[in-house]
Amino acid sequence: MKKLAYITAFSVLVAVSKAEEGWVSIFDGETLKGWTNSKGGEVKEGGWIAKDGVLFRKAEGGDLYTAKEYADFEFRWEWKISSKGNSGVKYRVTNYGSTNLGPEYQVLDDAHPDGARSKKRQASSLYDLLAPNDKKKLHPVGEWNSSRVVVKGKHLQHYLNGELVVDIVVGSDHWKKAHGQSKFKGRKNFAHNKSGRIFLQDHNDKVWYRKLEIKTLK
Repeated sequence: MKKLAYITAFSVLVAVSKAEEGWVSIFDGETLKGWTNSKGGEVKEGGWIAKDGVLFRKAEGGDLYTAKEYADFEFRWEWKISSKGNSGVKYRVTNYGSTNLGPEYQVLDDAHPDGARSKKRQASSLYDLLAPNDKKKLHPVGEWNSSRVVVKGKHLQHYLNGELVVDIVVGSDHWKKAHGQSKFKGRKNFAHNKSGRIFLQDHNDKVWYRKLEIKTLK
């Protein structure tokens, strides 16, 4: 029986290991290594604090960009926000003239004025393009939420606390309608690029991030 129990336990460990294959941490939990400013320069701690596995936006520090670009991927992380706070995770970020833009997974306390303005600007939305569906379950301010973005070709998906809440294909009729009603309508090629950096937004509010992991998709 002991031998059988050992084999069973080992099999479970192997299965878990295989399930986690390909995931890479993009935050080491203690430093800002691997993160840059918008121009690719070094970011010094002060505004953003890295400590005990948590990345905390304490004061003005600017947006944080990954040093690397990513094309097709799954990105998962956990976050919590201050009361009426605002932040965001943008991906496939590229330069559009005078600014860097990309699709945004909204990180927000829905009591923030932006959230009251439109569901398309609430937590887990595809910012200003698509509101999350009715499967959305947002945890209260001060509690951790689990999020995931899946980007494959032109297919974009947002998850919140285990539920798929946004699902859209760039260039589809649904996309064209949403894009035409958004603040990005003047940028015809918005989100059509195949790769770009990921960035964490400094929106002048306190926000916490942890367990930032990415897996490249083929």
